[in-house]
Amino acid sequence: MSQKSKQATFDTATRLGLEECGRLFVLHEPHASAAATPIIYDSPHSGRCYPADFVARTPLPLAELRASEDFAVDLLFMAAPSTGSHLLAAQRPRAWLDLNRAPDELSAEMFEGPAPQWANTESERARAGLGVIPRIISEDREIYDAPLPWSEAQRRIEEAWKPYHARLQSLLEETRARFGTAILIDCHSMPESAARAMTPLSLRQPDIILGDVEGRSCDPLLTDTLHRLFADAGLNVRRNRVYTGGYITRRYGLEGFGAHAVQIEINRRLYTTPGEYRLTEAFFALQQLIAGITAELPRRLTPLWRQRRPEAAE
Repeated sequence: MSQKSKQATFDTATRLGLEECGRLFVLHEPHASAAATPIIYDSPHSGRCYPADFVARTPLPLAELRASEDFAVDLLFMAAPSTGSHLLAAQRPRAWLDLNRAPDELSAEMFEGPAPQWANTESERARAGLGVIPRIISEDREIYDAPLPWSEAQRRIEEAWKPYHARLQSLLEETRARFGTAILIDCHSMPESAARAMTPLSLRQPDIILGDVEGRSCDPLLTDTLHRLFADAGLNVRRNRVYTGGYITRRYGLEGFGAHAVQIEINRRLYTTPGEYRLTEAFFALQQLIAGITAELPRRLTPLWRQRRPEAAE
């Protein structure tokens, strides 16, 4: 990759939208020259367009708000369309709206007045302040210093959560109609501190964690193949500890929509400067590694869609 191309990638990763955030998500279509696959990649937490009114409303500096962002994960998977797969990337940040939560999970204490009937304020994540509209970011830092109206939660859900999931579900439906199955790879990153906290000092911390809801969200072939490809590249891979798969993996996986869904968590120490939102040169090696995996997956996963259902083959 040329230095000019690298600089463009650095610039894209660090560029923040602080005024108009018109686009809710970007759908990168498979390249016309690539053989189509039933694989869809999505990145719900890598949005870096922070609405100006949101930034003005919180006492936290932007650097702290970004602590919950899956920094540059969408860029790590940018080769997916060249291998015949879709890539759906959120544009707005997780601190503003968490697309990997149920749309009714909300923390009652962050809003004015009684909760509406449609709100689920008793789920574990809602009580922890990690609902669809987050109340806190890492280390229990409160995002807001004054209660929000319930109408603000409803506005964000209608404006951004519903369109994102409507597009993701339509992609899965179109893919299943064409191939007889659909494969969803939900792409995330984890801070090094989280990986370190779950690892005894005598052991190497994980580079990759694959979450398939303890084997219930996809055929074992999908998780086994990803595990093997990452491990063969020298990365330390774990499964379902502590990330077993979030709302998206569960909603669209075999026990929900019926797709083969798996969550990937990538340790950010592999490609960022610790404590900062800057890519290192190692990013490009990791990006190339992932490009190779996205190219190899369709061949390895062929058994998942070669035996097409009769209605899909008609």
